[in-house]
Amino acid sequence: MMDVCISQEAIDVASLVSSVASDSNGATAVFVGTVRATNDGRAVTEIEYSAYGEMAEREMAMILTEAGARFGITDAAIHHRIGRLAVRDASIAVAVGHPHRAAALDALRYIVDETKQRAPIWKLEHYTDGAREWVNAGAKASR
Repeated sequence: MMDVCISQEAIDVASLVSSVASDSNGATAVFVGTVRATNDGRAVTEIEYSAYGEMAEREMAMILTEAGARFGITDAAIHHRIGRLAVRDASIAVAVGHPHRAAALDALRYIVDETKQRAPIWKLEHYTDGAREWVNAGAKASR
């Protein structure tokens, strides 16, 4: 099962993990990205995520297909949250099921890195001094 989702709802990590479990998978690898309180030495109050939803889900599905071919996975999911997220909120969760741990971990890293690079999802950081700044938007904005 391959699953992608862009949503304003909180990410249910337990459900995501359950979705990639199977009798043949001996390993489940999970990554949860959360909003941190500082970035580049600046205090962050929240992050506002926005996305080109349909295109982002297509790109994430393509990444899962690539990971399947490259690492032999058939069970993986990416869920990304959009909207305003507070410090410690989960912004992205990726789960991969595979019969073996090494392939699950390799696929997980690939999926997380490619999603961050390629999916048209942008983040606007809000700082304690009232300033706001788009972060890592350059490459995606030009696609």
